[in-house]
Amino acid sequence: MTLTPEEARWFAGTFDSLVANVEQVLLGKSHVVRLAFTTLMSRGHLLLEDVPGTGKTSLARAIAASIDGTHSRVQFTPDLLPGDITGVSIYDQRSGSFEFHRGPIFANIVLADEINRASPKTQSALLEVMEELTVTVDGTTHPVHPPFMVLATQNPIEQAGTYRLPEAQLDRFLLKTSIGYPDHQSTMQILEGASAPATISPVVPASTIRDMLSIARTTFVDPTINDYIVRIVEATRQAEEVRLGASVRGALALLAAVRTWAVSQGRTFVTPDDVKALAEPVLAHRLVLDAEAEYDGVTPSSVISQVLIDAPPPGDGVGRAG
Repeated sequence: MTLTPEEARWFAGTFDSLVANVEQVLLGKSHVVRLAFTTLMSRGHLLLEDVPGTGKTSLARAIAASIDGTHSRVQFTPDLLPGDITGVSIYDQRSGSFEFHRGPIFANIVLADEINRASPKTQSALLEVMEELTVTVDGTTHPVHPPFMVLATQNPIEQAGTYRLPEAQLDRFLLKTSIGYPDHQSTMQILEGASAPATISPVVPASTIRDMLSIARTTFVDPTINDYIVRIVEATRQAEEVRLGASVRGALALLAAVRTWAVSQGRTFVTPDDVKALAEPVLAHRLVLDAEAEYDGVTPSSVISQVLIDAPPPGDGVGRAG
């Protein structure tokens, strides 16, 4: 299936309407909102590393409301059990059988608040559903229907009583970003109540989002763009400061994200600039740095920045179909 210019324009217009709708409650954060919707329409999951009070819960609720979907919030704590997320089977004495009671994971947008406060066993309860859109309880598999996105948060400051997310879990997040504090003007508007409308009205139904998921996959990608992505990923593995570079899943994630990013701007094809724009939020959290490099102040983001400098992009005009 080939993406037509008309489909691209419709996609971009709908995407912009969704972003504008969410910006009613998250003032001055257009880029973060666009990244969130890019994640959703790339069939991925979003990790937000932010201090408390920056609007993470508001973002999740506003996205769910904009797509006329369901929303759930799970506060991760050390005593949280996997069944508290996935659901449990309860024996029904009247029927003489076990009945499955769905957990909060069965929603379109799931906010996993302070995910690093739960034990590794509980964190791992998300692995299957994030990768395969299924939940297995007592040997029975239950499907989770798209659109579906886990929006997880963690506090970068307070580390007491937390469990670091394992690399296998981090690798399943398509994007990692930060909302950050609003600027002065946006903060003034918040204090004046401008960011608190009574309700966020749906922009499109969930069925339309499913159509957009399919359209995003048809964005044209020139072989030279694929080669550029592969060279960037390979360079992360060869960097001296890196102990573990980006995986093949990371390369696939970057490809999916740039496809959505391109069509959200009304284009039917991916350009090298799309790859540059998303390389850091898609790949940085997948890198494991050498201990000595971390001590010297090297960050995953700085490694990605250097990789983009060293890896020459394809020539001008690359990207267009035909």
